[in-house]
Amino acid sequence: MNLDLKEFCQQKYGRATCPSAAMDIAENGKSVTPAADVHLPMGETPADQQHPASHLELGGPWLKIRYLVVFCCFLANAISYMMRVNLSVAIVAMTSTDGPEDVPHYDWDESIRGTILSSFFWGYIVTQVPSGYVAARYSATKLLFCMMLVATAATLLFPTAADLGWETACVARVILGLAQGSLLPCCHALLAKWSPPGERGRMSVYAYTGQPFGNVVALSCSGLIAASAGWPWVFYATGAIGLFTSVLFILLAADSPAVHKLASRDEREYIETSIGINSVADNTQRLRTPWKAILTSVPMWALIIVHCGQNWGFWTLLTEIPSYMDGVLGFDLKQNGLLSALPYLGLWIFGLIISWVSDHFLKKNCYSIGTSRKIGNSIAHYGGAVMLILLGFMSASQTAAVSVLVVAVALNAGTMVGYQVNHIDLSPNFASTMMGITNGLGNIMSILGPLVVGFIVTDKHSGEQWRTVWLISAAIYVVANTIFVIFGSGETQPWNSPDYKRTKASSVQDSSSDRSSSPQPAEKL
Repeated sequence: MNLDLKEFCQQKYGRATCPSAAMDIAENGKSVTPAADVHLPMGETPADQQHPASHLELGGPWLKIRYLVVFCCFLANAISYMMRVNLSVAIVAMTSTDGPEDVPHYDWDESIRGTILSSFFWGYIVTQVPSGYVAARYSATKLLFCMMLVATAATLLFPTAADLGWETACVARVILGLAQGSLLPCCHALLAKWSPPGERGRMSVYAYTGQPFGNVVALSCSGLIAASAGWPWVFYATGAIGLFTSVLFILLAADSPAVHKLASRDEREYIETSIGINSVADNTQRLRTPWKAILTSVPMWALIIVHCGQNWGFWTLLTEIPSYMDGVLGFDLKQNGLLSALPYLGLWIFGLIISWVSDHFLKKNCYSIGTSRKIGNSIAHYGGAVMLILLGFMSASQTAAVSVLVVAVALNAGTMVGYQVNHIDLSPNFASTMMGITNGLGNIMSILGPLVVGFIVTDKHSGEQWRTVWLISAAIYVVANTIFVIFGSGETQPWNSPDYKRTKASSVQDSSSDRSSSPQPAEKL
């Protein structure tokens, strides 16, 4: 029989709230609901044993503040992706003679277009690791708020920059990338402090489905706006939304339950207990990052590799679908924008479904956290690879090609309960720093992807050239995910502990003392 936390406290302590009971659960691993016998892979631990009390459901007000914070992350992701993706559709209008006559148009070939599209990532990779460090050590909400304002300014000024030349357009996109480099590290820092392990998959998806939602809005609306009012208004509208979202974010979000003015005591204790008393440092601690331990960790390198594979495949699709629909499938600008949005609508919907399924089976102890992450990621990458191979050998049938693209992108939702949340599994304390590292290295692939497409696709109407693009992406998906399945983990790593360096030094010292105190062989006379 399941008991919620208040009923458990009432029965055990005679009162509705019981921080001591929470401590008892966290320290001794006691569980209100007995876990069923489950056979797990060797070396894996059931989810409720890895994170005691994570399966308890807290009663109280209908509005959980942790979900308000997740909604803020959703908004930040949505507007950030609207700002970065709008150019994928707008650049078609910028280089076309169709549309309003009083709007400027530019004679940019495929190589220049690819350079402008990839220039965002030149700045994006630079701020990943510094943002992760600052978010973990100081304030994720303040950092993200400031960077959202900078991104808004870069978006509003992009039409002016483009009018000065493609080089200045690249500069504006680099600045946008520099600002948005803080997005994922900051969101990971917030999720690490706000998400109980039993809800982590769901909360991660709720936050990060802001990305496909932003894609849907940007891709569907950008074509309509560009065709009617002119492409500059794509950036003016996005910038205005960005300003509003930035203010809303800083008013509603907070770095942790302990400092949020609206978080109840019950919810704060529930979150802190579920995560584990010693898993996440409090706000007063300034932990030294164990760089050597992180960079020599096998699960961390599995994360880096799978993140690189994800970024190549996903960003190749994201930046090139409008060009593929224009050149091979022959859609006009309005159709292009609306149909380019369809795959990301599928991604958004499938993300909500797979997050519920993943957390449901975790709560039932059907598999471990590590197994859950690998299953989700395999659905995304192996399934996506199959769809890309089909797309490469498909005739130029509009309906069939769009259907395959929708499925290929929708399956990518598996990464949201896969590698994307695995940083928090491995180390809640350093999740933002780890995300900065993996996303920084991964986005080297995001730069190379559009550049390689520009090199391969010299004729945008050639189905054979696009086939090469899709097959390369499929191969990268398969290799990267296979490495993650073999070497990835869902276990919290020893170096997550605030006392890791001191404990390690103490064990080394004890080992040295043991050697010095052991009997030495007598010297020969």
